Amino acid sequence: MNKMVIDEAFLGELEAIQSLLRNNVAGAFGGNRRSKSFGSSCEFADYREYVPGDDVTKIDWNVYLRHEQLYEKLYYDERQMHTRIYIDASRSMAHGQDDEKAEQAIRLAAAIAYLSIAEMDKVSIYAIKGGELVEVVSGIVGKDSYLGCINKLNEIEFDTDARISEAILPSRVGYGDGLSVVISDFLTDANFEDGIDRLVGQKRDVLCVQILSREELNPQMRGKMHLFDSEDGSRFFRKKIDRDVARAYKDALAFVQDRIRTFCESREARYMLVRAYTPISEVFFGQLADMEVIK
Repeated sequence: MNKMVIDEAFLGELEAIQSLLRNNVAGAFGGNRRSKSFGSSCEFADYREYVPGDDVTKIDWNVYLRHEQLYEKLYYDERQMHTRIYIDASRSMAHGQDDEKAEQAIRLAAAIAYLSIAEMDKVSIYAIKGGELVEVVSGIVGKDSYLGCINKLNEIEFDTDARISEAILPSRVGYGDGLSVVISDFLTDANFEDGIDRLVGQKRDVLCVQILSREELNPQMRGKMHLFDSEDGSRFFRKKIDRDVARAYKDALAFVQDRIRTFCESREARYMLVRAYTPISEVFFGQLADMEVIK
């Protein structure tokens, strides 16, 4: 991008947000959280049937006496979490006044990364370009590492399409070891559901953030217009925009939002709409707090 979204002023704002949230972070953030994987910590998680070769010291003999069947105790793993953030780098994310969607995506990714490393999580951030993941930063741990490389987000170019599932499916996503955040406008015909299913299937906490611009939420266009597909310049339409067309557009947008929200809810993933012009502090102290991602 031409504009420095991540600068000293923004980093100062993140420090203020983190200070206010300190000791009150729950849900998605926190390196001391329990992994969804099972390991050797002392906190009980669940039972599963014993199979030959399992550790006999973990058999619950009280359960055997009641049911005459062998069950093994499972305990939560307490290893470090790994936050993975995926940014849709398509041309449509550059749509809007002064690239507001793209800038909001970068700010949000940087803020989530900052809160994660402040709670001792590891963080990786990727740009989705076409059907590939482009690594922006990988495995950063601690504030010094964060400050040394987070400005790489300023270099992301929003200049292609983004096929979310095609990019995520073949990638390493980790198992049960943290938060996955997909930041996109989700205004695409391409499949994104399989990618989300992959993350959920890997027992990760999943948050889908839909970012929309002022124009997309409340278009003011009227009269005869030439409309171009921002991700495929060969597709364009000539249309007279009147009240009925505007109403149909809003109905279609509501359908898209409901589709994503319903899909996420059916997978026990979280969905959040973020307006491109909403201050980051309001996103964290308002929307994320209301969703109990943070408390």
